[in-house]
Amino acid sequence: MKGAKNLTLIIVLVLIVIVGAMGCNGYNGLVKQDETVKQAWNNVNTEYQKRADLVDNLVNTVKGAANFEKETLTQLVEARAKATSVNFTADQLTPENMARFQQAQGQMTGALSRLLAVVENYPDLKANQNFLQLQGQLEGIENDVRSTRRTFNEAINVYNTKVRSFPMNIFAGMFGFKAKEGFQAEEGAEKAPKVQF
Repeated sequence: MKGAKNLTLIIVLVLIVIVGAMGCNGYNGLVKQDETVKQAWNNVNTEYQKRADLVDNLVNTVKGAANFEKETLTQLVEARAKATSVNFTADQLTPENMARFQQAQGQMTGALSRLLAVVENYPDLKANQNFLQLQGQLEGIENDVRSTRRTFNEAINVYNTKVRSFPMNIFAGMFGFKAKEGFQAEEGAEKAPKVQF
């Protein structure tokens, strides 16, 4: 009888040690993945900040062109102000915050696109070395933005998979880890643009 109690006690203790080890390992894995998401989010913000910083130089270069459409520049400056005002941390990656962030950045992208389209009507500006250099930098930054967004979404995917998988979802819930929101395609992105000649 005493031997059976000791065996039961040993089995219970072994189970507690195993569950405890799984919990520690799981918690540390979640922390590591959460930090990876935070780093990826910081990288996304860095690329968007580089783009916002470049806009000031672009606007000042374009202002030098005589008779340039002031409305286009005003829209770009306003879009930049709105895009830089929408800030939050990786811990605040809710669907609502991501939608606000993407909308603000989308307005900036649209304003930049309109600026570059209007520039086509200004041959002197198109030949301006400063403008050409800034335009090249903008193209590079846009590529970097796409790349960091992709890396961020990959980090979110790994994190969310871990948070939602059994038995890690039990530990995640106990320790307050929740699924996070990543970037989504812009509305209308599923439709191919029409090209007409």
